[in-house]
Amino acid sequence: MLIMLKKISSKSPIIGIFWMIITTIFFVGVTIFVKILGETIPSSQTAFLRYLFGTIFLIPIIIKSFRNIELNLVNKFILRSFFHAIGVSLWFFSMTVITIAEVTAIGYLTPIFVCIGAIIFFNESLKGFRGFAIVLSFFGAMIILRPGFQEIKIGQLSMLLASFVFSFSYLMVKYLANLKTSLEIVGFLSLFTTLFLLPLAIVNWVELNINQFIILILISVIATLGHLTMTMAIKSTSMTIIQPFTFLQLVWSVIAGIIIFNEKLDTYVIIGGIIILISTTYLSVKDSK
Repeated sequence: MLIMLKKISSKSPIIGIFWMIITTIFFVGVTIFVKILGETIPSSQTAFLRYLFGTIFLIPIIIKSFRNIELNLVNKFILRSFFHAIGVSLWFFSMTVITIAEVTAIGYLTPIFVCIGAIIFFNESLKGFRGFAIVLSFFGAMIILRPGFQEIKIGQLSMLLASFVFSFSYLMVKYLANLKTSLEIVGFLSLFTTLFLLPLAIVNWVELNINQFIILILISVIATLGHLTMTMAIKSTSMTIIQPFTFLQLVWSVIAGIIIFNEKLDTYVIIGGIIILISTTYLSVKDSK
């Protein structure tokens, strides 16, 4: 398998699909471990330590990158990390209070928010297919939230806001991916996001035992690898090709929720998540033409 992969160009769609599948596994792994810690450690502290450990692992890359970084790019990395830190704080909180499937399904809205952001901030035209995808995705979100039929959970609202904030981070990564390597992008993201997460973590700090410390290191390693493989997937091929494979993250989430946390299978969450994913995939396909 390794020999075959070496023969495939780094720009190959097969490589992009491979890295996206690995990314879905990594991100579900992060959710599992954060949820395990959720009842004992504040989510703000978990988020900070995840990025702190990730930054430590990437110190050699960060030091080397700072020697070659253009000053005008530093501001862009800082701005991206600011949005990312807000999104991460909301995301980690959501993982501790709602099911893994809900976190994943609502997270599928991020590409739709990216589309809306591109229209507002980059003057992209609101074509018919974009409007259709936006309406369809929010219909899927309403199926998940079911306002008027059930009380909307604080974790659902938090994840909805996280998806919105993450869109600003992702709007910038495609631009940065053309200028810096995957490791440099992940390294700067880890460094600046850690600094932004520090104040809230200090306010809510609790002592850790050895088991919690080990799990936090695992979260950092898996999440850092997830960001790396996601960036590599984006650099390897078009979003049109890799977008449909993000559906696997919902599959892994449902399986993990049932087996590990004894979560009930919520049909509305699955249906809503599939509708949102269909809308984002449709948007990606149409935008590529």
